[in-house]
Amino acid sequence: MGDKAHTHPGAAGRAQAAGHPTSVRNVVLVGHSGSGKTTLVEALALTAGAVNRAGRVEDGGTVSDYDDIEHRQQRSVQLSLVPLEWDGIKVNLLDTPGYADFVGELRAGLRAADAALFVVSASDGVDGSTRMVWDECAAVGMPRAIVVTHLEAARADFEEMTRICAEAFGGDDPDAVLPLYLPLRGPEGHEGHAPVHGLIGLLSQKLFDYSGGERKESEPGEEQLPLIEEARGRLIEGIIAESEDETLMDRYLGGEQVDVRTLIEDLERAVARGVFFPVLAAAPATDGARQGLGTVEVLELITRGFPTPLEHGTPSVTTVDGRPRELEPCDPDAPLVAEVVKTSSDPYVGRISLVRVFSGTLRADQTVHVSGHGLADRGHEDHDVDERIGALSTPFGKQQRPVSHVIAGDLACVAKLSRAETGDTLSAKDDPLLMEPWEMPDPLLPLAIQAHSKPDEDKLSQGLARLVAEDPTMRLEQNQDTHQVVLWCLGEAHADVALERLRSRYGVQVDVVPHRVSLRETFGGRAAGRGRHVKQSGGHGQFAICEIEVEPLPNGSGIEFVDKVVGGAVPRQFIPSVEKGVRAQAAKGVAAGHPLVDVRVTLLDGKAHSVDSSDAAFQTAGALALREAASDARIHLLEPVAEVSVLVGDDYVGAVMSDLSGRRGRVLGTEQSAGGRTVVKAEVPEIEIGRYAVDLRSLSHGTARFSRRYARHEPMPPQVAERVKEEARKAA
Repeated sequence: MGDKAHTHPGAAGRAQAAGHPTSVRNVVLVGHSGSGKTTLVEALALTAGAVNRAGRVEDGGTVSDYDDIEHRQQRSVQLSLVPLEWDGIKVNLLDTPGYADFVGELRAGLRAADAALFVVSASDGVDGSTRMVWDECAAVGMPRAIVVTHLEAARADFEEMTRICAEAFGGDDPDAVLPLYLPLRGPEGHEGHAPVHGLIGLLSQKLFDYSGGERKESEPGEEQLPLIEEARGRLIEGIIAESEDETLMDRYLGGEQVDVRTLIEDLERAVARGVFFPVLAAAPATDGARQGLGTVEVLELITRGFPTPLEHGTPSVTTVDGRPRELEPCDPDAPLVAEVVKTSSDPYVGRISLVRVFSGTLRADQTVHVSGHGLADRGHEDHDVDERIGALSTPFGKQQRPVSHVIAGDLACVAKLSRAETGDTLSAKDDPLLMEPWEMPDPLLPLAIQAHSKPDEDKLSQGLARLVAEDPTMRLEQNQDTHQVVLWCLGEAHADVALERLRSRYGVQVDVVPHRVSLRETFGGRAAGRGRHVKQSGGHGQFAICEIEVEPLPNGSGIEFVDKVVGGAVPRQFIPSVEKGVRAQAAKGVAAGHPLVDVRVTLLDGKAHSVDSSDAAFQTAGALALREAASDARIHLLEPVAEVSVLVGDDYVGAVMSDLSGRRGRVLGTEQSAGGRTVVKAEVPEIEIGRYAVDLRSLSHGTARFSRRYARHEPMPPQVAERVKEEARKAA
């Protein structure tokens, strides 16, 4: 690479729908927040002629103009697609948020892409979350390359950053992570920092000078040859080690000079196979320049080294009833299989779905079958409907450029898919198919909300439905115990964006209220109660008396009602009425307003009146009897306990275990995991882990993740229970 002249379509060029899958490259950009992903996308768009020198597209806006919330928050919060064209290849750049709260957008980008560019800041290094994404890509064999940015920073050191990347990403083979170019520095400035103005191609042994605003190629001077020699030797050995020609290494070690073109071809094959990971450098264009440093080299790597969609294959496909279905990979003439990788709303167009076509050809105004998507537990209903799609287009910033069709391997936006949500499969209506869904992170931060006013209450349900349709990492819960509406989010930033979208996009103002966990009550010992409901107010009165005994039962027993009335003291027809009243009161609670569980209520005696007794009277008497029994008994509050599993780097195990113990948790043990990580298992009261998603991220510097599942309810410590009861009394 680096020895070929390139052309671009000029400022008027537009990336249209591809003619064949071999002319498409789908590339996702990965990196922590602030690493320079969006800046790199804009620099590549400028070099490819997709934007002008001011960074504007022809019809207004910039490639990063996508969401008003992003401008307000000063960070990317969603996946965006930027298509451009280079050397006759359509390149779909998928820019992902770097902040951990929006990992769902990152996962969608990984699903839609065939290769990944990991963007690393020379001044910040590699963070733990970026390493985790690298491991995810390695697990599925996705080809990867690394782009080092921020070389203009005073403490930037490309060589040191390359070493750090080899350590972080190389695993057992650090020689699989090597630079293709070295930075070409000018004279030191007044602060002692030599700015980078070009690159030295290690394979081509050419200099590429960007100081004039456009890439100029020249031969190296004598003083630069020693810089090249050692790094070039390591690169050649690294490429040959991954070569499919098993004789090449012996020939090289025997003194044979390997042709540069052979090395480049082996390099391209190794990159496409996901066994060699080149390191490049890039920087945005300076004022008035047409090309940013290293942008030609990055585009060259994408178009020549990264695989075509034909080489990536298709995720597992079944019929809607679960029977496996084999399809030719990425065949434009095969049955249609496409997937919605992102859903957004436009105030003028309505719902817009970003779709990756894996098989067949998608055409404008076509009727498709919508299937999916297995996320009913998160408030996303499963779909099995036919829909007529609207216009097809490719996005560029806020603009949508119409196309007539989209072939297998390409991406485009589909308008007016009113039922389809992120993760759904689009297929032919006469041959409905379903793609295996990609893994979504579990939202573990609860956000309890309520409508701010009556007009907001009328719009809340529809607004929430549209919100979760766009974001499958969000879970909507209508808690039947606490009667709260809860949005489960990935973190505080995710929650902030959800509230902002409800307000600005859907016109719903909500208030955040304290999240309540589902507590229970139970009796701590035997108790007796007498319910007397006697009223005379002219005409038929109300008369019912019943006597009960209450005793605790083992955990999980629920409410058991026993009839031990003798002699007809309570007529048979009213015994179900007593039980109904007891159960109704148990559902309301007897101490702090939480449901009563795990007790046996025995009806022992009572009295009735031949005229004034009724079903309603005995229901009331049953409830009164239970309340009286509770007034003389020890009532325990039961809190939900969760089984928690924390996957954390070995360096943070002690801190995590100490933190869990401080949350009244019981650490059950640890298990070693791959990559120098440990799984810590514990049981923790749910009331103590409401913000654990946020706290764990801070504690582990973003490197840990956890899962939780309900285990059981168990008695709350007396001092905590008294505080909860006191709060309930004040609220009453």
